[in-house]
This record gives sequence, structure tokens and C-alpha cells, in this order.
Amino acid sequence: MIIFADKKDKKMNKQPKLMDFSRMRDIFTPHLAQIRENIFFNGELGIVRSEPTVFHLLMRQKPPFSINDHRFGIIVNGEAHINFNLQDRHLTAGTLVYIGPGTIINPIRLSDDLEIHGIGLFTDFPMPFAQGQMPSTFNGQVRDFQLKVGESDISTARQILDTIWQIVHNADYHRPTVTALVAALMHHYDRLFRQQTDLQAISRSREQTIFDRFIQLAGQHCTEHHQIGYYAERLCLTERYLSTVIRQASGTTAKDWIDHALITRIKIELRHTDKPAAQIAEEMNFATPSFFSKYFRRLTGMTPLAYKNLKG
Repeated sequence: MIIFADKKDKKMNKQPKLMDFSRMRDIFTPHLAQIRENIFFNGELGIVRSEPTVFHLLMRQKPPFSINDHRFGIIVNGEAHINFNLQDRHLTAGTLVYIGPGTIINPIRLSDDLEIHGIGLFTDFPMPFAQGQMPSTFNGQVRDFQLKVGESDISTARQILDTIWQIVHNADYHRPTVTALVAALMHHYDRLFRQQTDLQAISRSREQTIFDRFIQLAGQHCTEHHQIGYYAERLCLTERYLSTVIRQASGTTAKDWIDHALITRIKIELRHTDKPAAQIAEEMNFATPSFFSKYFRRLTGMTPLAYKNLKG
């Protein structure tokens, strides 16, 4: 049987439910007799090993979901169609998956043979890095990624997870060892992410590399900086040259890309939080709520309130 999300949920038009430790504990506890051999939970971390019942239980909660912690997964078998942060992704066996704090997840289709091994580091987990030493991939720069990697890299990730699984089930559960293994897992994912990013950059022209870096910066900083000058300075380019490169690479102006990134973030806040428009305007660095409303209406054809209340 293939698991599908409810059609109404595919458009992510509901406020996401926070799927944190306490919520997952409440969902899984009544079913522990059935799933305990393939799932582990304590107040700091959770591990799942190819337990299909887990996915059935989660889908019953009617996604989308949001998370406030770090989660690492391995697609061992099967396939999944999942929307991460408003971006559709098709995941197949041999894929490493990372989702970080603030991610909105909407599972759309899960195959009946789907197997995932994964670990979640809940908010009380003692991160194994001194301040400023966490791999930059996980310090908020990247909200989620999916990496198609080779068998050797999948095997390494599985071995680390399997070792953590064994240790947490020992009578003399040694927390520092688990913490060190989590650090190894994070370094492994970080290395592969950076390796893949570097390979992609090498294969592209200078202009394409500038465009990709600009898009990345716009996604990270659009709520703070709405004008092209900031991005030109970050890239050590003149505004004129950056504008020319972006138009040549994409056929669209740099300002249009910034606006697109900003509108996407605004839509997420309007649709998936209870924040009033005035608060969102302030957080997104608009001079006034009135200017925020005019900006949103100019680019979407409707007011922020109308979009928030939009059905379907």
C-alpha cells in the first residue's frame, strides 16, 4: 500500500503542527509494544530503523509538520515524495537527508517499501561542539538538503547510526560516546554536502557560480536586506555587474529574485503562523505595515490578510 497525504494537505494550506519530542512521544507511546524494536526515544534524541508503522502513525496526524531541532536520515529502500519548505523533493534509496530547525515538512507520497534510518537531536540534546565550532552547514545557513551519494558513504552513515543504536540500549549507556558519534555523523553529512556543492561549482561557469551564490544569499538574507546593494557588496561586485550577470544567467532581474525569496518567506509566515501582519512587517524589516501591505499586494495581487485567509 502506498501512503498518500490528504489532498487538502498537499497545498500546505494549514498551520503546521510542531512535531517535537513531546508530540512524538504522545503519538508513539500507545504503540510501543509494536514498534519498540525499531524505535528509541529519550528526552534528548530519537532513533528510528525502518519501522513502517512509524510513518503510518505520523501520516494520521495530518501534515504539514514543523520541527525545531536537527534530524538526519538515510533512505535505505523505496521512495518518498516530500515537500520541504515549499519545495517538492523526490527521494530514492541512497539519499542522505538533513532537515533543520524551522523546516516545514509535508509528506505527499510514501511508497509501501519505504525504509528510513534516522536520528533526531531534540532541543535538550547537548550539541557536541564548542560555541562557534559547529559545522557551518548546521548553524542555520542551510535549512534542509538531500544528497544522492554512493554506497560507501551510505554505509558509513549507517554504521554510525547502528553504533549509536547499540550504545543507547546498553545498560551502561555512555552519553559522551553517543555525543561523539553524533559529532562524527554531522561531520560526515557536512563533508558530503560541501563536497557536492564544490563539485557543482567547479562544473559551472563563473557567471553561473555568481548566480547560485546570489540565490543562496537572497534565500538567507532577504528578510533583512531587500536591495541589490547588499548582495553586490557580499559578492565583492558592483551592482551593475551583478545585475548584468543575474539577468544573463536567468533572464530575470536580481531584484525580482530578491522579491521572490522575500514573498515566499512572507507567505510561509502568513499561512503557517498566527503572527499579525504588522509583526511580520517588522520582522521582515519593512518601514511600516502600510508599505508591507502595498508591497505584498503589488507582487501577489492580494492583501496579506486575504492571502492568510485564502482557502484551498
